[in-house]
Order: sequence, then structure tokens, then C-alpha cells
Amino acid sequence: MAEPAERGASRLPMDESREHLMVRIARMTYQQDRTLTQIAAETGLNRWQVSRLLAEARDQGIVRIEIVPRTLRHPDLESRLSRRFGLRDAVVVPGPAGSDAAGHDAAGQGGESVAQAAAQYLAAMRPLPALIGVSWGRTMAAVAHWLAPDWAEGVTVVQINGTVAPAPGAAHRYDVAETFARKGPGRMIPLPVPAIVGASLTREVLEQDRIVADVLALARAAPVLVFSLGAAGPDSALLHSGNVTDAEMAALLRAGAVGDVLGRFIDRDGRVADPALDARTIGLSLPELRGRDRAIAVASGAAKHDVTLGALRAGLVNILVTDEATATFALEHADDR
Repeated sequence: MAEPAERGASRLPMDESREHLMVRIARMTYQQDRTLTQIAAETGLNRWQVSRLLAEARDQGIVRIEIVPRTLRHPDLESRLSRRFGLRDAVVVPGPAGSDAAGHDAAGQGGESVAQAAAQYLAAMRPLPALIGVSWGRTMAAVAHWLAPDWAEGVTVVQINGTVAPAPGAAHRYDVAETFARKGPGRMIPLPVPAIVGASLTREVLEQDRIVADVLALARAAPVLVFSLGAAGPDSALLHSGNVTDAEMAALLRAGAVGDVLGRFIDRDGRVADPALDARTIGLSLPELRGRDRAIAVASGAAKHDVTLGALRAGLVNILVTDEATATFALEHADDR
């Protein structure tokens, strides 16, 4: 049974150490992504006390929370996107000023507002999902960072495409799903295979393995999918991770690839750019994205314009979270031949 407020309050420090405790709890919450339960266990307080100290920290200005209200979104662009591409929903936020071709602003924080908006959208979903599938990558890591603690208690988070990186020293690709689940709080189910293997026969054998098959079956059952759209070219996460070689990337660009969706490279019309490479890719297929209750794509920056357009044209997305420039590009080029 929860401890009465009066008893909990009597044990909270009332001097300067109280402020130090507020700072400590705020850092654990917003910098270390700890849940109220974890903080309570580490500090010896109860959840009510932790919550009260966080509220007091906000009241005193120790913690300042940035909110992206509806007024800072572009409802007209959102409506136009939804109508033109048959979307269930769209979230369009202002893009960073002075962005370069890679979508980075002068402060090097390109896409942070889009990632933050995506995290807020997920936390506001009703009903909250019991099962959600996620991809990996830099954009998805930013979304995971911005997710609020306790955003979906009891959620099961499953990987929907291969994650193992062949390149030595490449970042751990389970981090995104792990953060989604830890902040739920919930549990994470990894897909412990490479995104792209050396031969289609290897993919077939791996997907027949009981463990891999079970994870993929769960991914196919997830009503909510969240994934980023990847760029083609030197900035590709699949290239940096070693899943795609320099020669393969050059061939993809010659074939008209503009980016990837779950590791599957598409052209500007959303068609698979290289069927042979696609046959070596492990994870949900592009047709399995269609008809999903929520297929949420997150994309920002000029490097993602064409792949966003392709994904929209092919109906691989029914909810898009993006920036103003990307949304405008998609609408202006929707009817390009």
C-alpha cells in the first residue's frame, strides 16, 4: 500500500540538501532516463516523494521542460499531407534554420525537434500500445532519448529489422529498443541478426531458425511500428555499420536508390531498387508495412526528402513525423513522373 503523503513528506529534507536532492533526481530523470521506481529504489524515497521533488524542481526553475505545442506545428501542411497521401495522421514541425544537405543546422542539432515531436506523439497515443515494433539508427536513438519516463507501462518492444553491425566498433544497435522498453517500463525483444547478410540463402536459413522466426512473427503482429527513413549515399547508417559495402552503395545509387526503409533500399517511387540486395535483408518486408494500424515514419533533413517521398508514394507510411521543408518537398513533387 502506498505510504501516506504526510508520512512521506516528514522524511523529506528541508534544508539546502533538499535542493541537492532535487538536482540529483532531476538528472536521474531527464539525463539518465531513469523511471520513478528506479529513482525511488536508489534514493530510499517512495514514488510519491520522487514525484513531489520533481514537481518542486520544475516550480523553482531547476528543471525547465521544452514543449512543442500545436501552435508550433503546421496544421495546414499536416492536413494537406494526410489528404494527398491518404495518411492516418501527420506531424509537421518547423525545420532548423540554415540546415545543410545532411539536415544538420548550424548547432549540429538537425532533426532534434522532429525526434522530440515523435516521442511526444508516441507518449500521447491512446490506447497506449501493448506491443510496438521499432527500427534502429541515429534518428530512432534521438526519439528514444526524448521519450518520457513511464510513457507506456508494460509495453513489449520488438526489433523489426536486423541490428547486428559487422563493422568493428560500430554502435550497439539494440540501444533504441532497449531505451524504449526501459522507459516504458516494459521488456525488449531483440532480433539478433545482421540487417543484411551475404547471400539470400543465408537469410532464408536464419529466418527459419526458431528464435529468429519467433521474433519476426511478433514483429508482424505489432499493431504499431516506429521507424526512421534512411538516406542513401555516404551518410547511410547501413554503410557506416558495415551492412552495406562502398561498392554496394555505389551500385544502389546507380540503380536509383534514394534511401532505405527498414534496411530495404527504395527508389523515388518507393520501389525496391535492388531486388538481389533486398533478398539478403532480414526483417519486415515492405508489403508488411501496408495495412498496419500505425506505421509511423520519422524523417528530417534534405538528405531524407526523396526517400520520404518514395515511402509516401508507395503507401509504406500512414503516420509521418517530419519537418516543414520535407513535408513541402513531398507535396510539391507528389506528381512528378
